[in-house]
Amino acid sequence: MSDADLLFKALADPGRRKLMDRLHAHDGQTLSELCQHLDMTRQGVTQHLALLEAANLVAVRWRGREKLHFLNPVPLQEIYDRWIRKFERPRLKALRDLKRRLEEDGED
Repeated sequence: MSDADLLFKALADPGRRKLMDRLHAHDGQTLSELCQHLDMTRQGVTQHLALLEAANLVAVRWRGREKLHFLNPVPLQEIYDRWIRKFERPRLKALRDLKRRLEEDGED
């Protein structure tokens, strides 16, 4: 499976997106801390985290015996750069042109 396939598979699940939201709100959480705020079993959270790690969306760091989980936004930025940004430019240009036309019509 390619990196992009892993990334989109990871993002496709609402439980994994919720985990990412939790890490965005408070980065560097342990498995126990994450489980407190989710309606999932510990095993379910572990499985979701493993897929997020495989997709490079979550990075881990050990602090003694604790495994801390951190959100890695780089793959999301790569999605934005590759698939979203190129569609923004024409839309923003159209909005700018519309604004100019409306302002010109308002001056008459």
